[in-house]
This record gives sequence, structure tokens and C-alpha cells, in this order.
Amino acid sequence: MKIAFIINDIHTEKDNYTTIRLARRAIKMEHEVALIGITDLIYEADESVSALACKPGKRQYDNDVDLLKSLQRQSKKLKRISLSNYDVVLLRSDPADELLKRPWAPNSALLFAQLLANQGVLVLNDPTHLTDASNKTYFQTYPKTVRPKTEITCSAEEIKRAVNQFGGNAVIKPLQGSGGQGVFIINNDSKANLNQIIDASIRDGYAIVQEYLPAAAKGDLRLITLNGKPLQIDGVYACFHRYNDTGDGRSNISAGGKYELVEPDEQALAIAEAVGPKLVRDGMYFAGLDIVGDKMMEINVDTPGGINMAEDLTGKDFSGYIIADLERKVRLKKLYKQISISELSAV
Repeated sequence: MKIAFIINDIHTEKDNYTTIRLARRAIKMEHEVALIGITDLIYEADESVSALACKPGKRQYDNDVDLLKSLQRQSKKLKRISLSNYDVVLLRSDPADELLKRPWAPNSALLFAQLLANQGVLVLNDPTHLTDASNKTYFQTYPKTVRPKTEITCSAEEIKRAVNQFGGNAVIKPLQGSGGQGVFIINNDSKANLNQIIDASIRDGYAIVQEYLPAAAKGDLRLITLNGKPLQIDGVYACFHRYNDTGDGRSNISAGGKYELVEPDEQALAIAEAVGPKLVRDGMYFAGLDIVGDKMMEINVDTPGGINMAEDLTGKDFSGYIIADLERKVRLKKLYKQISISELSAV
């Protein structure tokens, strides 16, 4: 199987990223692997799609650090490949990382990905719906019962009104972003800075105001889904509790959060069941649900992470499970030429 990972840039990848873990496992399973930056795609005169890619120089790597260093060395000698001839392309770039320097790049890469999908390449997650999900408004299309009360606006006065409506306790964050960037918790201690927080939140566009869930003080649950269902092996879930004991209200690992293994409770599994049909319908093959109590705070469909953490905590080969599932999908796609991404996401 030929499998390519489209990322932001090989030089900004980190050795604890899920992408690197998946790539290393695919290499070990003897698949042909390529990593491609979002500005290294090429539309050819014959209407095929090519790319300048980093390709591993060995067939096995001891760890993720070893693989990433090897790929970064290979980036000095990028190889031209035909993506139109690949079996699977996994979209693993984070649009939030491009907001300042290359805001045009993520959508351009998604359009390339749509061309590949139209040519019969298995592209995941579905690039058309990822375009819809380019900002957090997409989250509002999931069932109301699993979402906190939310207002989205550019108006400072509307933000203040929403904060009051939510009892003076709220979370404010930019409409586009990830990893806990620009997230502010409004409470009695921070109300004095509300005007400055609002200015920072709407500086680059719309802001989200959500009701604050008291359970969030203890962190959140990251539950990874595959094919619209919680990812599990032998009854062990790819699920962990993220928390921050420094007083920072964000529990994202990239914002200094810590993590520990947990089993999803009934509320978390009920949320996963509720959002599963839409994940499948939208071709969101691989996703990360961020859950607090009986609500889902966010859903990561661009670069869902945590596979490496789940594996390290449980000893289960989740990455191998995902690659094997992709192998199966490629086999099915060859049998059913016209099968859609959403149909493949359901099997």
C-alpha cells in the first residue's frame, strides 16, 4: 500500500505527533510512506496531482525521534512522486498553524485533496467536509444535546451580553484555532480584564462564547474515534484524561496539560454514539472528541492527536490497528470502484 501524509511542514512536525507514530507503524508494516508539506503539491498538465515528498530512507526505525530526524534530513532532497497513484492520502495539517504566515495554504491543500479524491484516491478525512470544518462553526452542526450553549459573534457588546446570559462564567476563544491557543476563561477573577480579552479574541475575526462547565476545572476527556466509533482494542479504549494542575484553565497537552489513562464513562460513550452517524456521513474517519461531563467541548477532525499517548499508556497497538483498517478499506475500494468516502468510513 502506498500511503501519504499531508502535513504543515516536516520542519514543524514533532516526534510526539500522531502523524509520526502512524508513519512509523506503516513503514514497519512494509508500506510505502511519504510525508508532504501543504505547499509542496503540484497540479500537472495531464491533470494528475504530484508532490515533492520526504520519504524514509530505512524500512524500520527504533522510535519516533529516529524517524522524524531521518525525514528532516531527507527534506534536503525531496522526491517528486505521483500522488494520483497512491492508495491512501491522510490529511494531517493543522489550519490554525497557518493563520499568520500562510492563511491561503490550508484551503489550497484541501482543493488538491478534493482533486485526488475525484481521481479515486482514498483521502481521509473527507476533504470536502474538512473545508466545511475549517473553523469551529462546523461544531454547531452536531446534535444540540451534546454541545454547550454557544454564541458566535464579532461584536464586543454581544460577547458581554452572552457572558451575562451564561451567569458571568464563560469561555471565549477565536473561531479558528487549536491547541488551546487564545482560550480565555471568564470568571470573577478575570472579569476586570474582559474588555482586553474581547479585543484579543475578535482581533482576527469571529469569537466563540461558550457557557463554562464547572467540571472543566478537572480537565477534559480525549476520546479518539475511528469509523464513527470509539477506537478500542480488546476492550481497551484510546481515551485519556487531560488536566492542568498549574492553575491554567486549558488542559491541552500543547498548553502544558498532563494526561492519564481513563476508561470512558457512560456519558462519554453516549456522546460518541450521538455524534457517530454524522462523523460517518461527513467522512470523518479519524476524530478526537474533547468531552467535559455530558457535553462535547470540541471535535478535532483536522489533526486528531493522542495515539502515541494512548499507546504509551495502554501498550496497545492503536496505530497498527488504524493502518490495518486502511489496508482493508483499500481492498474494498478496489472491489467497489464507485464507493464513497462516507461509505468507506462506515465499514
